[in-house]
Amino acid sequence: MRTKTNGKWSVQKLIYTGMLAALAGVLMSLEFSVPLMPPFYKVDFSDVPSIVAVFLMGPVSGICVEVIKILIKLITVGTNTMYVGEFSNLIGIILFVGPLWLVYKKRGANKRAAVEALLVSIPIRTAFACFTNAFITLPLYAQAMNLPLDQVITMVAAVNPAIQNLNGFIILATIPFNILKIGLNSVVAHLLYSRLLAAKIVPKVV
Repeated sequence: MRTKTNGKWSVQKLIYTGMLAALAGVLMSLEFSVPLMPPFYKVDFSDVPSIVAVFLMGPVSGICVEVIKILIKLITVGTNTMYVGEFSNLIGIILFVGPLWLVYKKRGANKRAAVEALLVSIPIRTAFACFTNAFITLPLYAQAMNLPLDQVITMVAAVNPAIQNLNGFIILATIPFNILKIGLNSVVAHLLYSRLLAAKIVPKVV
């Protein structure tokens, strides 16, 4: 169900965005480790509210949820990556929200379009994660620890002896981890989005 864009629905959109952002902040704190992955690679389901926000209320709402959830985590839990992980998440927001919204709208803004948008999002976000790990996150992490990059890679990847260098880190850690995390979030988000549409609990406000 689509609703009219007026003052009333603007207030509704603000309330829903705030609720989803609060939920995302909580979910971001409920993270868990993955075997054979570096200690700062942890899975959480905080992208679920963001994806739902994009599909129901548009890209601005999705961006707001992403930014607010990062602030909530920093305020309530702090950082275990010396702010490097949060910085990486922040600069990746547009590449997260943009493809989702563009494909979703172009394909008809329905449940099938949502699936297609999520499938497009997985390789884009994984490729972006590879780039940021290689050129931003790991170098900044090494600089923050005042250690050579190769030593940092060996240290953080000690749980997987097969990882010996940056290329190994990207192939054996970054790619599988992001496919796993983004895939799980996409499945849960689509199920929730479909249930909300079917139940008409949260009408579309875009």
